[in-house]
Amino acid sequence: LPARNPYLEGEFIAGRMARALADCEDYDAYMANMVRIARESPAMKMLVLSYEQTVLEIGVEKFLEFCVANDFRDVILVGLTSDEVKNRLIAGGVRVSCYVQFQLDPAEIESAKQSNGFVYLQAKAGPEQVNPAFPTLADCVAELRRQGIERPIYCGVGVATPEDFAMVERAGADGAFVGSTILKLAEQPEELQRTIRAFKGVGV
Repeated sequence: LPARNPYLEGEFIAGRMARALADCEDYDAYMANMVRIARESPAMKMLVLSYEQTVLEIGVEKFLEFCVANDFRDVILVGLTSDEVKNRLIAGGVRVSCYVQFQLDPAEIESAKQSNGFVYLQAKAGPEQVNPAFPTLADCVAELRRQGIERPIYCGVGVATPEDFAMVERAGADGAFVGSTILKLAEQPEELQRTIRAFKGVGV
């Protein structure tokens, strides 16, 4: 779901969100399209990504009802200011995945530990995001495991090449998300196919 302040996104994804909201600010329309896509492609696994502020704008109970009614049981919830929204979604039967930035902020780790979905771990550090105690992605994955997180760890943000995909695998994570690299090729189907095959060839 496009956010009004997608501060955790890169320039490309943030720009797409801004353009989407400029064209349509009605979240009901976005949710209706999600239902349509799910019905047209029943074999496709769908994850809902939303900023906490977007859930609050929609209404927590309305958002929860939408997820449960349409079997969107996996939600990546980012931009948390507290555990209130996350805990309500979990209590309502949704698996909530929390975002943990590369520097391993203790509050984000604790929120992930208290959640019930996979952990969404930042794959590459941004400026001033390296924690000297955990300088590599492998160190970050190992620390999350050491702290008792047994659920899957999927890495995203910065996974742009098959080599990045392989780095995630070597780090011991369970999988990776590839975003803008794929989205930028939406109008180039042949190159898109080649790129997807290259990622799939890594084996994560």
